[in-house]
Amino acid sequence: QVQLVESGGGLVQAGGSLRLSCAASGRTFSSYAMGWFRQAPGKEREFVQAINWSGSTTSYADSVKGRFTISRDNAKNTVYLQMNSLKAEDTAVYYCAADQSLSLVRTTPRYWGQGTQVTVSS
Repeated sequence: QVQLVESGGGLVQAGGSLRLSCAASGRTFSSYAMGWFRQAPGKEREFVQAINWSGSTTSYADSVKGRFTISRDNAKNTVYLQMNSLKAEDTAVYYCAADQSLSLVRTTPRYWGQGTQVTVSS
């Protein structure tokens, strides 16, 4: 069982930056692949970025390429999403997710956080 708690969301102007954090409970955090998803109002939840258990491999959506960076600190049981050059279309609730593999966490992750709101003003 893994419990995930996101933080770091807020209101930022277009072009600005935010860093989201996701703290995970449990002693097996380092064995899980982690991911970030987002859901904008009236839209389906979409994949943003994912990282494997060691941090050696990442995956990302084209919409955030070159602007967002996922990382993890297994000693702190935390995964991060650094978001730069934010745009109004990045406004969404951002969710942290976890599963046993990179392929699973990108598609049908088993564990989810409660989400954190990111609002980008234009």
